[in-house]
Amino acid sequence: MKLRNLDIIVTAPPAPGWGGRYWILVKLTTACGISGWGECYAASVGPDAMQAVIKDVFQRYFEGENPENVERMFRRTYSSGFTQRPDLTVMGAFSGLEIACWDILGKARGRPVWALIGGLMNERIRAYTYLYPLPQHKMADFWTSADQAAEAAADCVQRGYTAVKFDPAGPYTMHGGHQPAISDITQSIAFCKAIREAVGDRADLLFGTHGQFTTSGAIRLGHAIEPYNPLWFEEPIPPDNLLEFQQVAQAVRIPIATGERMTTRAEFATVLRTGGAKILQPALGRAGGIWEARKIAALAESFNAEMAPHLYAGPIEWAANIQLAAAIPNLLIAETIETPFHDALIKGSIRVENGFVPAPQAPGLGIEVDEDLARAHPYTGSALHLEMQDEPCNYAEGNNFQGGAPASDP
Repeated sequence: MKLRNLDIIVTAPPAPGWGGRYWILVKLTTACGISGWGECYAASVGPDAMQAVIKDVFQRYFEGENPENVERMFRRTYSSGFTQRPDLTVMGAFSGLEIACWDILGKARGRPVWALIGGLMNERIRAYTYLYPLPQHKMADFWTSADQAAEAAADCVQRGYTAVKFDPAGPYTMHGGHQPAISDITQSIAFCKAIREAVGDRADLLFGTHGQFTTSGAIRLGHAIEPYNPLWFEEPIPPDNLLEFQQVAQAVRIPIATGERMTTRAEFATVLRTGGAKILQPALGRAGGIWEARKIAALAESFNAEMAPHLYAGPIEWAANIQLAAAIPNLLIAETIETPFHDALIKGSIRVENGFVPAPQAPGLGIEVDEDLARAHPYTGSALHLEMQDEPCNYAEGNNFQGGAPASDP
């Protein structure tokens, strides 16, 4: 069994676009005709450049290789060009290709991927969702309205969710860490209070940020929301100084979660060794794929830490997350995105049922991809999957990416 062909599809989800501007889907086919699907998570280059990187990684390290040799392909890619260090773009390309290899291996053996990486540990996976506007909400108002967030949270709980995520703590910009404005703190408290009152003890509160604060600013904000007992304080500082997470973790009585902008166990090991985070959130389309994420989970287990796979991408990465989640003992929860397009793209083959995702039983990733639908929605813009703002967001113009809201093309 040898890898022969690569196909790349850049798909743009229709409005409202939950999951980003576009998803980079990859399809690998072996010489014997078995195809597997993967997804490369958002990179720091545009989709045209990213496709070139994916093709280069495939031609150098995957083409003609047995898809079983995941470790060999990882080591070659990780060491590419005399690097042997985390590289978001290259490892993003590798991750999608690696996920496709597991899909092929599962199909070749007639088994789900979880059966190939340790077997079934969790028959169903606890899921969480961002708070998104309900039909009666105005998009521009929703992201700063504690009352509307509380209504959305109550709706999620009614649908079976036991955890909801929100991030009302103000803009994140190219300037990096900053002190939260007092209005950011006031708004964060208002959101926590309103949502806690709406859900009571029926759901956990997952307080999201996007690394926009300095260490001291994150501590100030963390102290302010402690009374509402969030399950986690997500990515409170930028991911470019992993040692600083320890200071936040020691000062705030909320578990620190991080990982969506980290790649390979080399980076995750740092926050584990220092105690900087006890909840890890790898995005499998960036972190190194399924096998590297399985290693990260094993490292986390040794430090009494938990896993919460991150998702702001398409349903193929979600499927990879669910396969990992089914196999690991230290699973906390997994992020999900429920939209008609997500569901249609994988033909409803994996779904949230009353707040949980049953472990897939079909071979490979457990999904059937609607390739025609993916190709029918090509991305034709030039913007990145996600982008920082130069200056604070202007909500009146809708030029924001607050929480799960889509960033608009310039």
